[in-house]
Amino acid sequence: MNAAPRLLAIGGAHLDRRGQVSGDYVPAASNPGTMREEVGGGAFNALRTAVACGVKGSLFSVRGGDAAGLRVAREAADWRIEDLSVTFLDRATPSYTAILDRNGDLVAGLADMALYGLALGRQMRRRSLRDAVAACDAVLCDANMPADGIEILARLSGKPLHAIAVSPAKVARLTGVLPELACLFMNRREAEVVAGVDTDDIDLLAGELAARGLRTAVITSGSREVTIMQGRDILAVDVPTAATVVDVTGAGDALAGATVAAMMRGAALPEAVREGVARATLTVESDRAVARFAAGDMARRLAQVPGPRRISR
Repeated sequence: MNAAPRLLAIGGAHLDRRGQVSGDYVPAASNPGTMREEVGGGAFNALRTAVACGVKGSLFSVRGGDAAGLRVAREAADWRIEDLSVTFLDRATPSYTAILDRNGDLVAGLADMALYGLALGRQMRRRSLRDAVAACDAVLCDANMPADGIEILARLSGKPLHAIAVSPAKVARLTGVLPELACLFMNRREAEVVAGVDTDDIDLLAGELAARGLRTAVITSGSREVTIMQGRDILAVDVPTAATVVDVTGAGDALAGATVAAMMRGAALPEAVREGVARATLTVESDRAVARFAAGDMARRLAQVPGPRRISR
């Protein structure tokens, strides 16, 4: 029996705080609601999802020597993920705070992530990182990493390198390595930033992305269809309606993690994206950014995801 493939995730692994307003959101005012915390980060969210989908996982990140850092370490251990992260005892672990409206949509977010910019890029020069890349079957990074670190990673990888855009403000850090990426996961606004256009024309958007060297991308549009750009082909996978939207946090990471895991198991990208869509829609129905679902739940949801359709050529 062949061993499960190993995915190395590099990037965000920190504390997420999510406050949800219980009524209509009122700007510049105190809004009643609830606050909860859990371990998050784009790369770590996607990695835990991939592990739940049957691959082995290794994590390379940076964190502080505080209670939040210990919580991240415990989470990695709980998921049986090999934790290769570096701890800076005199620093605070990065965090992300989101304010959601009562429907679970993001109102505002605050990213306190100076440690990533300060230290994560430099870690790409470590021998331990090179050894971790050599020992894995694929690499997944997110744009929490500084641009110079991403470029070093792309040069040393030699393995399929997938990336998560994280946000419109951070996705520009990936533009220097677009030709080296096996797949870039991003939403429509992030794709427009990379392409340098503001357009509803998917052919124009895909053409501009290709002109910048990007060969393969998965582009989300909230609850609308997921677009797959693969060479000259542009496909779409329709998203089934969620039973109820509890929290959209982590849905894009879930899609990326499940899609990469499926590809590592041998699935072609369009079919892998179907698995990613199924996982993402289950995630928005949960109050956790990364949740464990029964195999039957995943199979039933996957059956509701239609096959990809060609929308351009």
